[in-house]
Amino acid sequence: ISAILILLFVPSAKAFLLQGLMEIGLFKPDTEVKAPSSTTDLAGVRFKDAKGNVVDLGALKGKVIFVNFWATWCPPCIAEMPAVNKLYEQFKDHKDVVFLLVDADGQFERSQQFMDKKKYDLPVYAVASPIPKTIFKGSLPTTVVFDKLGRLSYHGEGAANYADQKFVDFINQLIKM
Repeated sequence: ISAILILLFVPSAKAFLLQGLMEIGLFKPDTEVKAPSSTTDLAGVRFKDAKGNVVDLGALKGKVIFVNFWATWCPPCIAEMPAVNKLYEQFKDHKDVVFLLVDADGQFERSQQFMDKKKYDLPVYAVASPIPKTIFKGSLPTTVVFDKLGRLSYHGEGAANYADQKFVDFINQLIKM
């Protein structure tokens, strides 16, 4: 009974359990390559970093864009963060790939403390404009990936292991397009 109560009420315990389930192969992102949706007008969809720098998704056309909506209080978000960080480490120096980790709460200080504590080098942003429902409906975590033409190529809600080799291959495939 104690274990169940801990899993119900301790976010880090839930995250630990989810991480274990991801490690054994559950929660793999669906990377089946489908015909991407039509080109999305990403102009005006903006995010800002802790320094106030604003990124407009429309200005990133020609790059693969990985956007993850998360929060520090969200156990599934915390559970997938090691995999997101591992994926980021593989592509952070690639000129054609951009990562935006969007803290749904917009609390940069708290988000950065979380990243520092976990020794993640992930770029944290906050929402700086209305976000179309096709990109984010409010579920955390939500991850979307746009190809170089601005087409929505992946949309996932819930925790997933983004360090999975199939997802890495998926990103590499988008880079080559």
